[in-house]
Amino acid sequence: MMLGLDTNVLIRFLVRDDQAQFEKARRLIKREVAAGRGIFVNQLLLLETEWVLRSRYGLTKNRIIEVISGLLEASDIQFEDEPAIEEALFTWKDAGADFADCLIGAKTRRLGCRATATFDVRAAKLPGFVAA
Repeated sequence: MMLGLDTNVLIRFLVRDDQAQFEKARRLIKREVAAGRGIFVNQLLLLETEWVLRSRYGLTKNRIIEVISGLLEASDIQFEDEPAIEEALFTWKDAGADFADCLIGAKTRRLGCRATATFDVRAAKLPGFVAA
């Protein structure tokens, strides 16, 4: 059975700003992968990770896209609804809206909704959104 990560573990692994915690995260991930269990990243964790990378560490949108894309390419990491995440990244690349809005729209469509109603002017310009 896979092991889910909390945002703080994934952030320490990605940014390596605390060497001791980075090593603990690295060993934890390595141990789970070596045991054939793998790591799981849910969408709430991914949203929080994007927010922390942007607001706390000042990463640009393009750099965050690179980081998340790199995680998606890792064969030992499983994601909740990976196609929705890939669609959200693709949309976000050229959008003025937030990553969270792009993921909300992608997830909502994949769950069978015709659109997502919003008061957010920037999100309303995304595919699959309508102004409320």
